[in-house]
Amino acid sequence: MSAGAPFAFVAAGAYATGVASLEIADEPACHGVLDRADALRDDPAALAALWSDGRVVLLDAEGNASVGHEGALFAPTGRELSEGPGGPGAAIFLGRDPAGTGWFALDAELTAAGGAGRLDLRTAAARWPAFEAGIFAQARALQHWRQRHRHCGACGGAVTFTRGGWQGRCEDCGSDHYPRTDPAVIVAVTDGRRLLLGRQRGWPARRHSVLAGFVEPGETLEQTVAREVLEEAGVRVRGCRYLGSQPWPFPGQLMLGFIAIAEPDTPVTGDELESAAWFEADEVRAAMARDADDDGRGPLLSTSISISRWLVSQWLDAFDRDALQACGAGGGSR
Repeated sequence: MSAGAPFAFVAAGAYATGVASLEIADEPACHGVLDRADALRDDPAALAALWSDGRVVLLDAEGNASVGHEGALFAPTGRELSEGPGGPGAAIFLGRDPAGTGWFALDAELTAAGGAGRLDLRTAAARWPAFEAGIFAQARALQHWRQRHRHCGACGGAVTFTRGGWQGRCEDCGSDHYPRTDPAVIVAVTDGRRLLLGRQRGWPARRHSVLAGFVEPGETLEQTVAREVLEEAGVRVRGCRYLGSQPWPFPGQLMLGFIAIAEPDTPVTGDELESAAWFEADEVRAAMARDADDDGRGPLLSTSISISRWLVSQWLDAFDRDALQACGAGGGSR
């Protein structure tokens, strides 16, 4: 480990500011929609006891959820699906809600119950309450992992699933497999006055977003931020701070949100982005306003279901606070 480094694999002087104070409070971001009840995954009797009155999310092969006539989540009880005491069988155990009710996910093709229609996850995220949308996201991510890990990556043998659907085991070599989540950074980059936005080829016309990219082996999140911004836009990051995260099951990412301060370099794009540019605060405000009233000019931003839009709002709020403080300081000196 190099002298002056706080721990291995990072540069000397990294995290030198430390944490001056830590205010412990009840943070809603720490609480999921379900108690995932890991201890119950290895308890077939407990899962069977939860099944009868438990709710079951039904997903088709494309990951769409069964819905009722008005588009709400259709989640029959286990008893209704099995026409008796039954049991979880091939279902995935998602967890328990605050009332203690068990929640499961099941491939719709395994039952005759189907609801009135199907709804995709992106649409549900925009329409449904956080509770139902969160359960759908968890179920979809697990389904996607299981669909793509039916054979062992070590020897090619068939994989069977245990622990309530959360662990795969190779029938040949005995290797264990677990749900995979790919970490990716997403970052609001500013030069102190402007916000960097880019767009990918194939996006809807005028759509722009903050930059994002996957974490590579052997690098920290902060290093990923600097590398991705330089690779995608040719802009040099000086520093960054973590703000929040979002599960993004399209199909299986965890988006780690940052804000970064960068040099005011002229953006230069390559293969990853079609274009990238700096935008003034007034231009960003106008882009946000186009959700309700699109004037047909200027950029459009990502929808409100994405952490991308939240990061833009965080930058704009910080910019407005700094501007207000600067005005106050100037006013006091006159």
